[in-house]
Amino acid sequence: MEIFAYQAKQNPVYKKYLSLLKKDPNKVNSLTDIPFLPIALFKSHQIISGKTPAQVTFTSSGTTGSTTSRHHVVDPRFYLDITLRGFASFYGEIADYCVLALLPAYLERKGSSLVYMAQEFINQSRYPESGFYLDDLAGLSKQLSYNQTHKVPTLLIGVSFALLDLSEQFPQDLSNIMVMETGGMKGRRKEITREELHVTLKTAFNLSAVHSEYGMTELLSQAYSTGNGWFKGSPTFKVLARELTDPFSYVSPRKTGLLNVIDLANVDSCSFIATDDLGQIDEDGAFRVIGRLDASDIRGCNLMVTDGI
Repeated sequence: MEIFAYQAKQNPVYKKYLSLLKKDPNKVNSLTDIPFLPIALFKSHQIISGKTPAQVTFTSSGTTGSTTSRHHVVDPRFYLDITLRGFASFYGEIADYCVLALLPAYLERKGSSLVYMAQEFINQSRYPESGFYLDDLAGLSKQLSYNQTHKVPTLLIGVSFALLDLSEQFPQDLSNIMVMETGGMKGRRKEITREELHVTLKTAFNLSAVHSEYGMTELLSQAYSTGNGWFKGSPTFKVLARELTDPFSYVSPRKTGLLNVIDLANVDSCSFIATDDLGQIDEDGAFRVIGRLDASDIRGCNLMVTDGI
């Protein structure tokens, strides 16, 4: 509530949005009363709270010619600290893992927050073998085989299409390796469900589970799934599910809605974001992602567009 009060005054875009909704911040007294900013506004506006200039700007991948989201980050070291603490809350210190990153679509462009995070994971690892693999699947396979045989604690973090490429070209026993997908086919492959992806990877790599990371350009915090398809947020991350036809009402547990994310680490941008992801939340606050709302680029911002801000 303190962060909401701060951002309602110090974030010009959020302040204008609240004004258009005729929402008096002084009368917002509970979590469910807080209006969530449509995520599409990160594509068209500079979302910053306060007057400190940004040091880093993260950008989404997008498709050729499309408008990308931009997240202006005042303190990149704070972002890295948040990611390290968030990972540790699930898996322990990243320093204890050999980190092998297979993120070709992200490495091939500038401004990826995921690459920024993965680089910090690699920097923090006490294993000199940690590193990025762009196109060298053979080299990655060799390193994985060594780590598997010698039982080196290993995190293989990769974008979905690249992990599928690896599974087809170099199927092998990775039962001692933690494989974590970050989602995304990035136009390289046909889209499939997360369940289909995990079945394929588990079969090719002899895995009992495939882990998942949920994050996005507009967020500084992450959520993780240990393999059952349900995510739990790090300590600064919480999710609510709103009605499909009423963005200011919430659905009951296990009912499908659109996900609202609270990211307390976004203190210098906006901590209350209405995403375009369809999902469900259980009674304990864990959530799963079902898909994305169609025509999401034009959804939710009518007030902002018609008022010309």
